[in-house]
Amino acid sequence: EMEIEINDSLMRFFDHCQKFVAFVEENDTAMHQVDAFKEGPEMRRVVEKVADVLCLPADELNADLIQVAFLTCSYELAVRNVTSPWCSLFSEEDAKVLEYLNDLKQYWKRGYGYDINSRSSCNLFQDIFQQLDKAVEESKSSKPISSPVIVQIGHAETLQPLLALMGFFKDDEPLRANNYVRQMHRKFRSGRIVPYAANLVFVLYHCDQANSSKEEYQVQMLLNENLLPFHHSNKTISIYADLKDYYKDILQNCHFKEECELPKNNNTATDEL
Repeated sequence: EMEIEINDSLMRFFDHCQKFVAFVEENDTAMHQVDAFKEGPEMRRVVEKVADVLCLPADELNADLIQVAFLTCSYELAVRNVTSPWCSLFSEEDAKVLEYLNDLKQYWKRGYGYDINSRSSCNLFQDIFQQLDKAVEESKSSKPISSPVIVQIGHAETLQPLLALMGFFKDDEPLRANNYVRQMHRKFRSGRIVPYAANLVFVLYHCDQANSSKEEYQVQMLLNENLLPFHHSNKTISIYADLKDYYKDILQNCHFKEECELPKNNNTATDEL
């Protein structure tokens, strides 16, 4: 019989992190890069073009309405495999601009924009390694693995901060409202990182033919069923001990309570950001 446990504090850590809620989630100024891009030249061109196609004055449309039309197009295509009439409003270049608008939001709200976005996920990160440690210890003791498969179900909002905490898909230059062209070849593309049914898998191997005891336990990561190269080696398989050593600081020094505690002498979210 499968054991099911609901643990929102682990899988919806963002709801329980006071600092994230105050300084990002409920802070109107936290998304200033997103707001600036909505009013910038790239979005203005898309708004004017769509207004022209619809025979409407441009001032009757805005970036939010354009985004609703684009999302309607993309949802129907992805979920129903139907080309919505709304899709006819947009060119490939328009789609790239609107993709960047969404990436900006994810970057500043769930990714590298603010440290608290990713640091709030350290409990989940540590829990994953605790489960792997337990399996290693049971294997070393020749005991049956008590939990050979552990499935944790969350949201894109769960996975994106965790991947940022681990340093994946980080660009040299932050995503901003004024660097759309320079970010054409960016790594941070939320539609590819956390698409529908996004998933992250850790696979632990016990290697009987290992050359040393250190190499006996190795691990792979798969994101959306594709092998993910590790930062410390750029290889798709790592000695487990090496992986733990690479993330030693997060495993030992990232404490959810301390990370998410509101500063006692700070009354404004804007100052903190």
